[in-house]
Formats: sequence, structure tokens, C-alpha cells
Amino acid sequence: MNAASALPHNTPFPILLVEDDAVDAEAFRRLVKKMNIGNPVFSAADGVEAMDMLSGRNGQEKLPQPCLVMLDINMPRMNGLELMKEMRAEDGLRKNVVFILTTSAREDDKRQAYELSAAGYILKEDLGTLAEMLERYCRINQLPPPSQKPN
Repeated sequence: MNAASALPHNTPFPILLVEDDAVDAEAFRRLVKKMNIGNPVFSAADGVEAMDMLSGRNGQEKLPQPCLVMLDINMPRMNGLELMKEMRAEDGLRKNVVFILTTSAREDDKRQAYELSAAGYILKEDLGTLAEMLERYCRINQLPPPSQKPN
């Protein structure tokens, strides 16, 4: 299936993991597999790559929208908060659900994330709890079907 095709309403919505640490990215993928979460997981190493995937630019296949974004803050080129600002500024991307997944317990980072409408702010040390929450979220939550633009 082409990633940009319309998803049937009951199809699991995609998860985009934006994480520059390969070990953390692999740990997340293992948790998704262990919890039998059937949602497809896509990965981007930083905010620039994530925007390319979300927008379908620079040779990247566009991800179906809306999707669930698991977002690290501290990354090269474009950090997570900068990515959220860009996503919230684009009509086609502002409906994505974003959970911050980070090592930063800085109050300023939390404040900025919630000002940008983060759905949650989770420290990486809480991965076990995250896995349980994510499994339930993916099982019971239904995002709206992809927007259809008039011809």
C-alpha cells in the first residue's frame, strides 16, 4: 500500500518515532513488538527528516495523516520543539498527536511542549509505563480518517 493512500477507518494509524539515538529507537521498536502493537512504525533521525516524511518532500514518501508522533527533544539539525512548531504551522500536519519522549526534565522544555499542544511529556526512564500506555492508546483510540481534499 502506498503510504499516502487513504487508510480504511479501522486500519491502525501510523506511529512516527523521531529519535536520533539508535539504541533508544531500537528499544522503542522492541517495546512495540513485545506489546503486540499492530500500528506501523516509521523512524526519522531528526526533525528535518521527520518533516520530509510528514510532508512527502525531498524524495520521501508521505506518511498517512494524521499519525501519532513519538518525539525526542534533543536532536541535531532540528530539535523536537522546533519540529512541533513547524508541524503546528502547517494545516495538514497540525492534527498529528505528539507525545514527547525525552531525557529532559527541564521545566522550560515541558512548558514549551504543552504550549505546542503536546499530548504528553514522558521521560525515557519510564519506558515500561510508556509501553503499557501506548498499547492501550493504540488499541482503543481512533484518529479521524485522512483528510480528503476536494478536486
